[in-house]
Amino acid sequence: MGHGLEREVTEIRDMVIEWDSSYTSSLRRGYIVDLFESRGLFEEFKNAHWAHGKTPAGESKRRRYLRIKKQYEDFLAGRGPVVTPDEEVESEETEQQFAAEADLRDFLAKNPSCIESDLRLYQAGERTGVEFPVDGGFIDILALDHGQRFVVIELKVGRGRNRAIGQLVYYMGWVDRHLGNGPCRGMIVAKDIPDDLILAVQRVPGAELYRYSLSVSVERVSPNV
Repeated sequence: MGHGLEREVTEIRDMVIEWDSSYTSSLRRGYIVDLFESRGLFEEFKNAHWAHGKTPAGESKRRRYLRIKKQYEDFLAGRGPVVTPDEEVESEETEQQFAAEADLRDFLAKNPSCIESDLRLYQAGERTGVEFPVDGGFIDILALDHGQRFVVIELKVGRGRNRAIGQLVYYMGWVDRHLGNGPCRGMIVAKDIPDDLILAVQRVPGAELYRYSLSVSVERVSPNV
């Protein structure tokens, strides 16, 4: 682990947890995050061991771990109840959504032609278009079309709500200003496309909507092969 924190981390892993919530692992992670942040080492830890922590989904997990830690400390101090089962289910569903969105992003980044023929992932040196960093966020996928125009692709595993439009328009504006060769195009890829999102996109030049669907195939593997 380094930095002389081995003892503290071991104590966190061995700590006795005095509540009935199933969030024991997340609680310990909250204590570890708090320890690293208090020592000014969290950014170094993310760079070396947890690149996912630098993404929006990773930041959401960091906040969740710290929130659970605070709930536990409030519980011990008699200031609040244990996390309710409904809250646990909602949080687990959020985490599953983040994981599903990451899987979809990785697949489309490797197979951008699934969205549009001749679409390819942007790459400049070691910098790629996956989780492309911009001021105030990350573009899910930054690609180039057949005309070498930039294409901003935002993924929504849940329902694509109108706030996705604001996010997309900001990223498109950022790309035009900082990367040039504009105006760029924008795409929202979502499982469910509600009518209000369709209506909103009609007012955004260069923006398009794509609905994705998943299929699963199962193939028997013979042990003799």
